[in-house]
Amino acid sequence: MNTSRTERVLEALRGMGLTQMLIVDPISIYYLTGVRVEPFERFYALYIRADGKHKFFLNRLFHVPEDVGVEKVWHTDTDPVMEIVAKYVDRETPLGVDKDLKARFLLPLMELKAAKGFVNASLAVDLTRGVKDEEEQQKMRAASAINDRAMAEFKKLIREGVTEREAAEQMLDIYLGLGADGFSFEPLVAFGANAADPHHAPDDTPVCAGDSVLFDVGCIKDGYCSDMTRTFYYKEISEEHRRVYETVRRANEAAIRRIRPGVPLMELDRTARDLISSEGYGEYFTHRLGHFIGLSEHEYGDVSSVNAQKAEPGMIFSIEPGIYLGGDTGVRVEDLVLVTEDGCEVLNHYPKKLEIIGQEG
Repeated sequence: MNTSRTERVLEALRGMGLTQMLIVDPISIYYLTGVRVEPFERFYALYIRADGKHKFFLNRLFHVPEDVGVEKVWHTDTDPVMEIVAKYVDRETPLGVDKDLKARFLLPLMELKAAKGFVNASLAVDLTRGVKDEEEQQKMRAASAINDRAMAEFKKLIREGVTEREAAEQMLDIYLGLGADGFSFEPLVAFGANAADPHHAPDDTPVCAGDSVLFDVGCIKDGYCSDMTRTFYYKEISEEHRRVYETVRRANEAAIRRIRPGVPLMELDRTARDLISSEGYGEYFTHRLGHFIGLSEHEYGDVSSVNAQKAEPGMIFSIEPGIYLGGDTGVRVEDLVLVTEDGCEVLNHYPKKLEIIGQEG
């Protein structure tokens, strides 16, 4: 069990007036214990409390290491599992529960009066995970380094007549060959007008001269995710499309320059949005500026116009402005950034200068 991470969660719980919590999100349990289990429908939970009497509730079907640094409490499919859990919960104080705790487990606990009350305490874990420790930062750098190298290979997939689907189907082998463990999410590959849909899934559209070629891609390495978007143009580019591209690139870079501890995340969104609006494309930037990332490709927290949370050293999130002109073209430029003590570190190093690919000579 990772003692320092657990203590940070307990400290966050204390700030909420809580001394105990039942965590069921498998990724959060992995974050705290190093144990990864897919429980499917079975009950799986880590119970932590201020006095250190933590418990790990496990079905006999689950295989976990012998020593995980926390006492295991085993059950079977036919055991009254919530009665077992209730025996260990402090009945005299409120219990923090995970937002993912299913009603079929929570309601029996409530009926058993297992605690004095039940509080959604997910933020204690979510906000803790949002600030990466040194080990996590290194793993995020490694995953992004693979993504940089992969982007250079993905660009080579674009040739006359290739379809989005054909390009996407070759990406996993490229990632694996570069040392990744797999995708952090299914790759988004979009040509031309398809790129005006921010979440377009690859289909049988072939690339044509003048198309934007958008790759929104990420891999996972040692449990941690990368995510990057680059937009190229194939063979040629119109002046209007060039202006769109340069506007998006400048918005990305302007927001990144603004990052430092203490800056509200909503100001980063405003910086990019104001620049895009000043060029007349404000209505075509249709999503938030970024999302947090780590063990999951999308973690709690975002960089949006309504999030007043302030940047802290150790936070890692995306900066991904875009302009989407329906029926015409779409451009997005995305980097992951790590907030440092005096600014930020951009984790992606693949160039953002406009590239026209597929040109002769």
